[in-house]
Amino acid sequence: MSRRLRIPDLGGAVAVILHRPHPTVAALARQLEAIGLRTQCHWPELPPAAQSADYLFIDVDPAHEDQFPWLPGRAPMPTIALIGSEAPGRIEWLMNFGADAQILKPVGTAGVYSALLIARATFDARAEMSDQIDSLRRRLGQRQTVVRAVALLAARGKSEDAAYEQLRQMAMAWRISFEEAAERLVQNAAADKEADNG
Repeated sequence: MSRRLRIPDLGGAVAVILHRPHPTVAALARQLEAIGLRTQCHWPELPPAAQSADYLFIDVDPAHEDQFPWLPGRAPMPTIALIGSEAPGRIEWLMNFGADAQILKPVGTAGVYSALLIARATFDARAEMSDQIDSLRRRLGQRQTVVRAVALLAARGKSEDAAYEQLRQMAMAWRISFEEAAERLVQNAAADKEADNG
């Protein structure tokens, strides 16, 4: 299944460059400003105000986890790695950090625009996948609750089919979803059991 690439409007977007003072920073800032982005340069800390930027460029060579207030792979914006050293340890750090795109240093006159587009597409795809996984986990949890609710009803001497139908009827009578009815039934049973034990 192919996804249609959405070309973002970059005019006015904010790009933060977390890089020690270096000619690379000036070259990158020129490229970004030519595309229409506003730039902010910081080192070594990422100030709180910069954490709401649209894009983050990171100097991977000296970067470390303590510079970021989020866990690896959880950046709140698309991140682009600036790579000067291809040492295995630095590449491993980069892969664990979860950058969305990369540019090899020194930064030239090409590659910045495509890195922005790739980073945005990768970031959006990862966010969409994370939402889908969360939805599937919720649905799985709801199914387990439905199974428990049907088992509770079946324990009262009904067949599984009859218990399932009774749960469906309860949901209709309560005017809530099937899953919500199952959750209510399981919670009520747990509360009754706790009251009996208390």
